[in-house]
Amino acid sequence: MRFEVLNGDGQSVTETEDELRFPSCGEPVRSRGRSRTHALLVSFSWAFDAQQTFITVFTDAQLPPPSSSIISEWALKPEDPLLTGLPASSFFMGCLVGGLALSTLADTTVGRKNMLFFSTLLMSLSSFLAAFAPDLWAYSSLKFLIGFGRATIGTSALVLATEAVGKQRRGQVGVLGFICFTLGFLSLPAMAYLNRNSSWRNLYLYTSIPTFFYSVLVKLLARESPRWLLVQGRKEEAISTLKSMASISQNTLSLAISKMSHIEENSNGNVYLLSAIRALVHRKWALRRILAIMAMGIGIGLVYYGMPLGLASLSFNLYLSVTFNALSELPSSLLTFVLIDKFNRRSALWVFTMLSGIFSVLSVVEMKVLWTTELQIAFELVSFFSACTSFNIYLIYTTELFPTCVRNSALAMARQAVVLGGAFSPMLVAAGKKGRFGCYGVFGLVIGLSGVFAVCLPETHGRALCDTMDEEEEEGEKEKFDCDVLA
Repeated sequence: MRFEVLNGDGQSVTETEDELRFPSCGEPVRSRGRSRTHALLVSFSWAFDAQQTFITVFTDAQLPPPSSSIISEWALKPEDPLLTGLPASSFFMGCLVGGLALSTLADTTVGRKNMLFFSTLLMSLSSFLAAFAPDLWAYSSLKFLIGFGRATIGTSALVLATEAVGKQRRGQVGVLGFICFTLGFLSLPAMAYLNRNSSWRNLYLYTSIPTFFYSVLVKLLARESPRWLLVQGRKEEAISTLKSMASISQNTLSLAISKMSHIEENSNGNVYLLSAIRALVHRKWALRRILAIMAMGIGIGLVYYGMPLGLASLSFNLYLSVTFNALSELPSSLLTFVLIDKFNRRSALWVFTMLSGIFSVLSVVEMKVLWTTELQIAFELVSFFSACTSFNIYLIYTTELFPTCVRNSALAMARQAVVLGGAFSPMLVAAGKKGRFGCYGVFGLVIGLSGVFAVCLPETHGRALCDTMDEEEEEGEKEKFDCDVLA
């Protein structure tokens, strides 16, 4: 966006929204600190997201004593995947339905902040009630509600955090959420180990109560995205938000906005909740991008969710296995944090999906050596590490491919594709009990092939975010023209 403003000499000048919002190197550290604190607050929701995503690894596994899991408490047969996998499947179905029902609201009437508050609140209340479920059917219904609430947490948090910073720090701020997700994942084996002699119900209490208090903090302390407010035509609120976050200089804050230099393309967004999806389908370039992104998401999600769910079938200690996999997410997030501003998104995404596929297949290859088991576990960890890195880059890349008016919806659809891939993983994990290639072999082939779709997408590294579909289309045409000239 561009604004006509008055400079210190009273002259009319035009500045971009990034120039208005983001501090230069010479600004006080305090002004940046508030922006970073806000990004950290919003990103911490990923920790609770991770806990509810992978909690079934412990609550739905066959572990002693009799009350430690749903299988032993409700006398379920482990060889019956339909019943034992029902809660996990219900969770993923809730994620799919919630993503479809709620994703456009963050781009239209509700906004990013309110959607994050509603999602974390619903997830916390549903998981609290799950601790008191009397039978499998009530438990599965509550798992559906947990997934329904969880569906938009990651997308709302990522968009809310990245839209409040400049392009120089956008990638690094996005990685904050991934680091928080890793911390949430790591907390599960620790809580499960301490709770190993008690009921599985305690795990839901330990995770739901902090989530509830976090949702209250979001409501009280988080600020709405200035970009979203501007696109909605709420300019005064946007300026008020910028002042409260103190992410621009005092001199710039005193400049008056006389008018915006373009008409907001999504002016009907407050009326039609599905306008964002219509905009994605109506433009050929947008449709091509979202289809390619979703194709990659299915492959990434299959491995990202499938590998942790399959750990119970390994001959290793479950607590250690989950810990190792969770720990592999930490270097993945740190690697993304360090390299995200140095490498092209498209190339990095293709490389890491291929690495994940290769090592996943290698983990099921029979090798006649003394340390075969240790080597296979090492291959599995490398594959999961590569899938985690692919997932991190995938989400950041998606936020940069689409303009503000549809960004949250596009990111939600991308995450829906990841969840859809994860929904197939329980069946593959069950098949892996009969033959390892039916699980990890398929994982490797699918994620390896999904990375090929990256060639259909434009590079976004170092490019400023656009706010409307017209701006994004013009930017794409400009890049295409530049490539033709260089050729």
